[in-house]
Amino acid sequence: MACGERVLKKLAQAERALSKLKEIKELEGKLDEEILYEVSAKRFEYTYEAIWKTARLYLLEEKGLECNSPMDCFKSLYSVGLISDSKAQNLPSIVRKRNEVVHIYDFSIAQDVYLFVKERVLPVFEEIVLRLKTECEGGGQKW
Repeated sequence: MACGERVLKKLAQAERALSKLKEIKELEGKLDEEILYEVSAKRFEYTYEAIWKTARLYLLEEKGLECNSPMDCFKSLYSVGLISDSKAQNLPSIVRKRNEVVHIYDFSIAQDVYLFVKERVLPVFEEIVLRLKTECEGGGQKW
């Protein structure tokens, strides 16, 4: 299926945000840890927003499904086969972590967010963006 122009624009934004989030691995050792953790938390926030809003638009315009919250949209992506079982297990903790990010007041919490993003968020977000991109390029397949 080829996606509409609005979905493609949103998907391109999500891809750019994800690309910036992935750069945090390359910044390790180049930035002061505190700055690295702050950068990763902020990039996680805007990548999360870009991805769930892309998912919302994709689901509405391409699948006729409405979702109004990040978790609802992620569940809908799972229900249409665009998130694997192994990645779907991480979704509740990713949503919780996103809600906690705005309350980072100490170094250990910021460090925890950084490690969580590297280890658990990136694989899930990469899968979502890849599968949406594949669907929109007409290469939809059974995952």
